[in-house]
Amino acid sequence: MKVLLDTNVLMAAIGTHGLCELVLTSCLESHQVLICEHILSELREHLVGKFHFTPADAKQVAAWLRQRCEIIESGALPDVKIKDRDDLPILAAAIAGKADCLVTGDRELQALGNIADIPILSPRQFYEQLK
Repeated sequence: MKVLLDTNVLMAAIGTHGLCELVLTSCLESHQVLICEHILSELREHLVGKFHFTPADAKQVAAWLRQRCEIIESGALPDVKIKDRDDLPILAAAIAGKADCLVTGDRELQALGNIADIPILSPRQFYEQLK
């Protein structure tokens, strides 16, 4: 299964111990994880700003993910009405990568239900499907 993990899921997986860490570990072991440059950039920025990683450590995390995930070029931005326009490249990457699902903690994206027939799941929903 091809799974695109949103920035907030990756941040929680790396910065805390809990459900998102289980999701990331399970995906890396048994699925193809998709990410895009936009996600990697946001991840580096938030690891430094919110989790107080050094820039070098945040860069190392991004490099670690690059080795384990498929980097997707975001295609054309979808015509979706959402407040946070920074989420459009994530939706575009899910479409371009032909993801089987997008896992996100973002309630606005979850409310969409799907994008181009790609289910948008919370980490809990995704984990429950894995069990």
